[in-house]
Amino acid sequence: MSGFMNPAEFANIAKSEEHFWWYRGMRSILFRMMDPYLAGRSIGRALEAGCGTGYFSHLLQTERGWPVVPMDFSWHGLRYARDMGVERAVQGDIRELPFADGAFDLVMSVDVLPHLPRGQEQLAARELARVLARGGLLVVRTAALDILRSRHSQFAFERQRFTRRQLMGLMTGAGVRVLRCTYVNSLLLPVALAKFRVWEPLLSKPPASGVEPVAPWLDKLLYAPLALEAAWLGAGHNLPVGQSLVLIGEKMV
Repeated sequence: MSGFMNPAEFANIAKSEEHFWWYRGMRSILFRMMDPYLAGRSIGRALEAGCGTGYFSHLLQTERGWPVVPMDFSWHGLRYARDMGVERAVQGDIRELPFADGAFDLVMSVDVLPHLPRGQEQLAARELARVLARGGLLVVRTAALDILRSRHSQFAFERQRFTRRQLMGLMTGAGVRVLRCTYVNSLLLPVALAKFRVWEPLLSKPPASGVEPVAPWLDKLLYAPLALEAAWLGAGHNLPVGQSLVLIGEKMV
């Protein structure tokens, strides 16, 4: 193991991140939620703490022109970022970020906290808040609800999941004022429960990546609920339960 995530998963992500229904849908949700809070803000410097392959940072750098610093613990992911031409990619540990206090106007951490051993998420939360400028914006996405652990969770070395209350308490305790926190990827929850709690136990197969291409018609079918959620969440509505959580907060002055 060379980091907190299974190194073998980086190759799967790199092949699928641009077009796979889950990645496209979850990016749409994240952007629709972030944009209202970014209106009128000047982003002089941004950090993606735990950038993986760097594809999300690449989009922010090329499509939005943001000065994003992509950082990851593992060189397995960073090599894809370098090959993609992502700028300013650095290696670092989210539990001990190699940046000065208040260095960033925007700090993002997408699906990183679940890979930390239990208890170490508090170190990461304090570090995310430390490097955020006063009044700066924090965006965190994480896997939700222990009941949704799957073969993919095991394969990717996922160590924990969060409830809304846990995530809000974690960030509030680190000095972040929560502006919004909601479950997402909710409409597919019945399908996920049937797959993870019924079908997978029946098959009794070893852990394996869930990031694999599907037929084009199925890709469109699975993307549609996420697109609906993006519109709902973008209109300011929250969801009471889901497979992931998105938290948007502000560094307390």
